[in-house]
Parts: sequence; C-alpha cells; structure tokens
Amino acid sequence: MYAIIKEDGKQIKVEEGQELRLDYRADAAAGDELTFGSVLCISGEDGVKLGKPVLDGASVTAEVVGVVQGPKLVIQKFRRRKNSRRKTGHRQMYTKVKIGKITA
Repeated sequence: MYAIIKEDGKQIKVEEGQELRLDYRADAAAGDELTFGSVLCISGEDGVKLGKPVLDGASVTAEVVGVVQGPKLVIQKFRRRKNSRRKTGHRQMYTKVKIGKITA
C-alpha cells in the first residue's frame, strides 16, 4: 500500500515503514507525530483512489526521527588575474520522518 502526498510544494510517494527526509521544520522535535492531510492518491488492496485534487478524509501519519544534515556543498569563487579567491560551504538541514499509518 502506498500514497502520494503533497508536502512543501512537492509530490512524494510514501509507504508504511519508509524513512524520508523532508525540509527542515523548527517546530518538530524527535518523537513528535506529523499528520499530512493533502493526500493525492492511495493505492491499496481495493485498487487506486485518486483525488480531485485531494482525497477527502485521507491522511498519512509520520513520526519525527530527528534532524539530519545533507552533504556538504563547496562554493568557490575565483577571478582570474585579480588574486581574488573565496571558498565557502553549506550543509542543508532536513527533518527525518518515518511513515507510520496510511488511512483512507
């Protein structure tokens, strides 16, 4: 059984027990429960249900595992013949969640 949810402007295919990284949420601590109400599609034993645009009464619950960081990105700026070099970096923060239950 899987569902397609809309979260942060993206459509994500989720299954029960799956762990995934979402955009960072400052208000979500480890152990909290999130509920996603905008479910676009659910596929189960009785076939596929499509929403127009979302399914009424359908929801997906997930448990927050914690905050993780993505890979380090290195940004280098270089201007030739000017003796100008600049090197910075960035690591994006994500909220890791584990999908618990999909209800139709």
